[in-house]
Amino acid sequence: MAGQVAESSKWKHLPPPPGFSQSVSSSSKAPVKASTTSKKSYEELKEKRAWDFAISPAKSLPMQAFMLYMSGGGVQVFSMGIVFMLLSSPFKNLAAMNAAFAPFAPSSSSNKSGQDAESFTTLPLQKLVYLICNLLTLALGLWKCRSMGLLPTGTGDWLAFETRGPPPEIVLL
Repeated sequence: MAGQVAESSKWKHLPPPPGFSQSVSSSSKAPVKASTTSKKSYEELKEKRAWDFAISPAKSLPMQAFMLYMSGGGVQVFSMGIVFMLLSSPFKNLAAMNAAFAPFAPSSSSNKSGQDAESFTTLPLQKLVYLICNLLTLALGLWKCRSMGLLPTGTGDWLAFETRGPPPEIVLL
């Protein structure tokens, strides 16, 4: 019991953390300044989180590339499942892009034009970066499909649609 009292009293003399104040001043201007500063910092935090969310598909590319490497080059159920998930995720992400960025939209007090939070015009740069990162994920999946031989890239893949003329040995008169 005595050890606990001694430990709790030694922490009482530590200074408060940076940015922490124990009392609010009684002047009317200090709380307003603190609230505007906190609103501004909150909006900056939301914008930073929007940028983090925008580049999140690119952050997962190395792990997805490693998974594609480990799945092998053959056409098997496991490798096809991984490729399908890789190819479908960008479409799902882009379909829900406005709803995904809605929590990061500026609040109505700082949003001067009165835009909807799920509009394409809110956070346009972050949404463009998000689109590009998802297109990179799609390109990785298409590259894997090409390496597995699932994409028709050679002339032999189109032989069924090729039309042939009469052989040169037969002369039509």
